[in-house]
Amino acid sequence: MNNYITNSLIAMGIAFLATAVLGPFLIPLLARMKAGQVIRSDGPARHLGKAGTPTMGGILIISAIILASLTMAGYSREVILCLGATVAFGLIGFWDDYIKVVLRRSLGLRAREKLVMQVFFALLFGIYVVFGLFRGTDIIVPFTGLDITLGYWYFPFIIIVFLATTNAVNLTDGLDGLAAGTTFFVALGLILVCFMTSHATLAVFAASLAGACLGFLIYNRHPARVFMGDTGSMALGGAVAAIAALTRSELALIVIGGIYAIETLSVIIQVISFQFTGKRIFLMSPLHHHFELKGWAEKSVVTVFWLVSFLFVLLGLWGVKGIGA
Repeated sequence: MNNYITNSLIAMGIAFLATAVLGPFLIPLLARMKAGQVIRSDGPARHLGKAGTPTMGGILIISAIILASLTMAGYSREVILCLGATVAFGLIGFWDDYIKVVLRRSLGLRAREKLVMQVFFALLFGIYVVFGLFRGTDIIVPFTGLDITLGYWYFPFIIIVFLATTNAVNLTDGLDGLAAGTTFFVALGLILVCFMTSHATLAVFAASLAGACLGFLIYNRHPARVFMGDTGSMALGGAVAAIAALTRSELALIVIGGIYAIETLSVIIQVISFQFTGKRIFLMSPLHHHFELKGWAEKSVVTVFWLVSFLFVLLGLWGVKGIGA
């Protein structure tokens, strides 16, 4: 066990350094490609000054995760599968980003196209997990230890997990450092989940994810010099969902990734309220924009959300505590 802890710490360090070292090379390259962020005209006015900031920085995160994971975990099937999910969903985001910021087509991928690819990769992941890794189709209900076998219902379930997680991380990525910092804390929690559920090798991957997010914050904290784009947010969502699936902590992820859940819920509430009453509950959704329009400084919103994320991680770990593999 001590070796796995050491390997996880080294992997985190490698991913952090890789992101830090690659940043000064990739960011100018993105700028030369004119891969500048397009800012929504209906968003907070203060964001208009961010227009043109290089995006698609998720390439940094993905590269660092691959390097650190393969260096410290070798070719573990679980780790390779998680890397596959990270890259696959990252590619969906990259394609969307490329169409929007390089080809200058504002709509990017059509929602239908994006959904089909997400469902395909999620289903492929679920099939391999069940029939290739013999994971079974059971899930654990946090705080209870109750084990539920889903049978073939597991496949639509895992599709929902991936769709919800990747899109929730994407919604969270709206302020400098918010998604990267939140996912850093989530990844720290998932490292412990891996050890608690006897998936020690997988902890190396989770540590690589944490290190890459921390390294990315060097360039993404306010004022951001690069944004992760859909390339990064989709990749992070794929990585987080994959770890949760392999450790049977899919439901616990709702708590561990509580900020993701709150951000998504705020959008759902806003849409439903406006559709049925013509009134908005929040000044703007996702929730982080509501606090911005209330007058909070961007740094303050991000700091508070990081703190809340850390508390959600602690609560989620309490819910997972004592669950075996």
